Amino acid sequence: MASLIDIRNTLALRGRMDAAQLSQLLATPLPLVNAMLGRLEAMGKAMRIQEDPDDCLTGSCKSCPEGKKCLREVWVLQG
Repeated sequence: MASLIDIRNTLALRGRMDAAQLSQLLATPLPLVNAMLGRLEAMGKAMRIQEDPDDCLTGSCKSCPEGKKCLREVWVLQG
């Protein structure tokens, strides 16, 4: 099971990741990873970023019938 330091170190090494990727990589339950990311955010150590649909590689996100379902929320270290 991962600690806050493990989450921080992984983000430092990998750059930006979503919670599901962190959960799988660190073999830690997703709800626990989400709680730890929230704590890191409250401490000012991590920041959540909503990926922009304008950065879609196929260019079809604007007309996608699924709406914003495919948007990912990623985490990065802050400052």
